[in-house]
Amino acid sequence: MSTGLLALLDDVAGLAKVAAASIDDVAAQASRAGAKAAGIVIDDAAVTPRYVVGFAAERELPIIGRIALGSLKNKLFYLLPAALLLSLAARWAITPLLMLGGVYLCFEGAEKVYEAIRPHGGHERASGQAPTVSAEAFEEGKVQGAIRTDFILSAEIMAITLSTVAETSFWLQGLLLAVVGVGLTGLVYGGVALIVKADDAGVGLAAHHAPVSALAGAFRGGASTAPTGADRALRPVTQALGRALVVGMPIFLKVLSLVGTAAMVWVGGGIIVHGLEEYGFSTLGHAIHDLAEAAGHALPAFASIVEWIVTAAASGVVGLQVGAVLIPVVEHVVAPALRRLKGSDGKGAKIAPS
Repeated sequence: MSTGLLALLDDVAGLAKVAAASIDDVAAQASRAGAKAAGIVIDDAAVTPRYVVGFAAERELPIIGRIALGSLKNKLFYLLPAALLLSLAARWAITPLLMLGGVYLCFEGAEKVYEAIRPHGGHERASGQAPTVSAEAFEEGKVQGAIRTDFILSAEIMAITLSTVAETSFWLQGLLLAVVGVGLTGLVYGGVALIVKADDAGVGLAAHHAPVSALAGAFRGGASTAPTGADRALRPVTQALGRALVVGMPIFLKVLSLVGTAAMVWVGGGIIVHGLEEYGFSTLGHAIHDLAEAAGHALPAFASIVEWIVTAAASGVVGLQVGAVLIPVVEHVVAPALRRLKGSDGKGAKIAPS
């Protein structure tokens, strides 16, 4: 009886080890897939805050929550099943679709660079009285626009993840796609929420004269007391931090936008280079690899970071060139065709006064 129990416990321990190894494997593969999609994640975090600009402070977090929910629906209800179907029925299409997404990223990044260098006023509205819409309709339009943009970026994230885990089993692919989708959505929109509310937190810190008492009162569930010695000691620090947040957040958002643009072109260019290698066109990839390796040998103490920087920079140059070629094509061919299909009248809308 005891022997049977020991054997059972041994089997349970073995199964537990297998399960733990599987969990570790899922975590490791999800981490690798998420790291490959880091450039798109940065761009997603850089793009999203603009969708809450101009709204009242109390509407910012609800709007971000709605966009995050839409992002999860994009990934789990539409893109994950499509990716699994693609893996089953048309695995050959993964690389072309990935390259197509890379081309889109290159175009978006190059267009942002072009717009920064030479603003072209393409967003000016026709003269005349634009139709008014309610604040609710305006918010709905912003949310839906953000979710549509997220769909494209999410599709690229899922495609990169699928290409990373293509050799695993069908069910493990589904699990990894879900883990990466949920994890990156939480990372992006949690970060966006912190970014958007940082200036409000800064205003509160800069104006508060009793930070320690207020924090203690919040934990006790009561009102804050009069300023104490600790308040007077920490007040200069918290107020300086608050002012730094208020002044620094606009600068941070600009830097984040620049990093997001750079991430788009280097990720897009890298996807195209690797895709070409898949089809036997490896000259460009080898040239970038040799250049990065030579730079690493020149600075052996920092070889890894130097090789990464050179590879990213060279991929970014490729991405910018691809995007620059596409800008006139999209502007003069694709955009007019889409406008004709949509029957757009080119008129804008304004918010009705509340």
